[in-house]
Order: sequence, then structure tokens, then C-alpha cells
Amino acid sequence: MAVDRDRGPLFRPVASNQRVTYAELFFDLVFAFAVTQISHTLLGRFTPLGALQTTLLLLSVWWTWVYTAWITNWFNPELTPVRVLLFLLMLGGLVLSTSIPAAFESRGLWFALAYAGMQVGRTSFWFLMTPRTRVSARANALRVLVWLSVSALFWIAGGFSEGNQRLVLWAVALGVEYISPALRFWIPKYGASSVTDWHVDGSHMAERSAGFIIIALGESIVVTGATFADLTWTSATVTAFLSSFIGSLAMWWIYFHKGAEAGSELISKSDEPGRLARLAYTYLHLPIVAGIILSAVADELVLTHPADHSDLKTVLSSIGGPLVFLIGTILFKHTIRGWLQLSHGIGILALCGSAWFASDMSPLLLSIVTTAIMIVVAVWETVSLRSPAKSHGEALSEKPQSEATSA
Repeated sequence: MAVDRDRGPLFRPVASNQRVTYAELFFDLVFAFAVTQISHTLLGRFTPLGALQTTLLLLSVWWTWVYTAWITNWFNPELTPVRVLLFLLMLGGLVLSTSIPAAFESRGLWFALAYAGMQVGRTSFWFLMTPRTRVSARANALRVLVWLSVSALFWIAGGFSEGNQRLVLWAVALGVEYISPALRFWIPKYGASSVTDWHVDGSHMAERSAGFIIIALGESIVVTGATFADLTWTSATVTAFLSSFIGSLAMWWIYFHKGAEAGSELISKSDEPGRLARLAYTYLHLPIVAGIILSAVADELVLTHPADHSDLKTVLSSIGGPLVFLIGTILFKHTIRGWLQLSHGIGILALCGSAWFASDMSPLLLSIVTTAIMIVVAVWETVSLRSPAKSHGEALSEKPQSEATSA
């Protein structure tokens, strides 16, 4: 493979449609475990405080993964130093993942050290391995390093704290990290970065993000299969199993059948792929992942108690999972198409409407209703985008690419 001397010996050569490497896929295995840990943690502490804590843990896991996706968009994982970096990040990710269930108890410091070490260490590698001739790239690395170093102080301080103080300090740390891209990593003397400085290979970023959706959906499938395997196979449990599985298929269809392809095509052709990647893939994929994880929690609850009364936990997860997923997908597709998906909007309204009657349904019936809504959304979008005479609400956008990108 030829080396682009202008970019640096460890960077990917300038080319379109860079493929996702086996090293990146191997790295993702750690985060498959992390997603499982998050769903099980939420299931075990489905209280307002527990939900808040689990949300914070999900935000941190996603942010760690997505920052690594940006780095491997620039650096070449086929080269040994970059692979070693990924393997070290895998080790840190494994410590992070195993600490999740007790992150707010005995393993808080381990979680904080693993997280801060991954964020600061990865960015330090980026800064040190970028040639001095690439002034803007080194400046960007320095900006990000400063912000992550500041947040690391709050992470570690939270690791030494306990109870609500830990929650507050970690929330501040995440706030620092999540707001920094929107502020374009402004720091004194260096100012803010320019959008043109954040060039990415669009197809690679889209494929990496789609891969994480597969991870989340895979965790949902594993939860369904593992739970069903330990149950007595009655008509109720078999029906719940089928409903859960079909619900996961519907989520896959809604995201991948049209949206993932359209996103990949748009970002590949965009004049400002960095801006689009920041919004569509860094921020808006998070609710999509969160919805899938919450749906996995619902699947386990429905499978174990299909005929019981639908308590608040079952209602919130059964409706909240698909609802958050559809909100994420409608915003994602709005970003890449420039208009709101009518089918998704109707699905969101239908899920909200079903909440009024959810407590009167059994968990099994509630699962069937939410799965049916997701099927309608998937079929509606598929038929409307295939039809020659598309309605305005579901037609492919004819807006200029720059207009859609600026959304």
C-alpha cells in the first residue's frame, strides 16, 4: 500500500470508500459486551436514579466508541502501531465494560480510569503521530486533547467520590465532552477548528456507525434467544419470542433498508462530510442505539412474564424503546434527506397513543402492538419510496446537497 507522505506514514491514503478493517471489527467485540452490560444493568435497576445512571454509562460507552471511529477514519488500522493502539483500547474497553454493573458502587474508580485513559491516550497518539507539517491537524488534536483532559479530571474525581457526588461529577465530565464538538473544540490562543479541517471518509464513517447498530441489534437477539432457551415453551412464551424477534427485524429494516444507504451516499458526496458526520453519526445515532437497548430490556421482561400485568417498567421499556428508536431514525433521515419521514412520524404518534392503554394490556399484547406499529412503519416507508408516484412527505428529497448537509 502506497504511503501518502503529505498525510503522514500512519494515515490512510487519500481515497474514497475506504473499507472497514478486520482490526476495527475485532475492536467492536468489546463494545458488544458493553451493550450487554448496559441492558442488564438497566434491567436490574429500573428506577429513576438507576435509569439516570445507566443513561450516563451509555453516553460514555458511545462516546468512547465514536471517538475511536473518527481516529480509525484517519489512521490506517492495517499498520502495526495503529493496531497496537486499537488493542490497547480494547483492553481499556474491557475494563470499562466489566466495571459497568458496579460503576456507581465499588468499581467507580476503575471505570473512570479506563474511560479517561482511553480518551486521553487515543488523542495523545493522534497528536504525537501527526506530522508537524500538518499544522491544522495537529492543532485539532491539541484542541480535542485539552477538552478531554479537562473532562478526565472530573471523571477521576468522580471515581474517588461516592453516591450523588459521583453522578454529578461524571455528568459534568460528559457535558464537557458532548458540548465540545458543537463549540468546535475552542481553546485559548488556538481558537475553534474549521469544519473543513474535519475531513472524513464518508462511506467509512457510515459503515462504522451501521456496524454499531448491528452490535446493538445483535445484543437484542442474544437476549431474546438466551431468555427463551431457559423458559418452558408455552404458547405465550413462543408468541412473545416471535414478537420480540420480529420487532428486532423491523428495527433492522427501518434503519438499513433505505436510511443507511442514503446516509452513506450523501456523506460520501458531501462538500462538508465532517459537519454531516458530527451531526448524523456522532450525535443522532445515539438515540437509535438507546432505543434498541431499551427494547432489549422490554423483550426480556415480556418473555419472562408474558401474561402478567404490565407494570410501569414493562410499559416504559416496551413503548419507550421503539419510540426513542424512531425519534433517532427520523432525525437521522431528516439530516440526510432534508425532510421528515411521514411513516416515522405516524409511528411515533401511534406509540404515544398506545401508552394510554398500555397498563390495561398484558406484556405479551403490548409487545404485539408495538411490534405491529414498527412493521407498519417499515412497510410504509418501503412501499412509499418504491412507488413511482411518491407523496411529498415520503418522496426522495430533490433539495441541493448543500441544503441537506447544513441541516
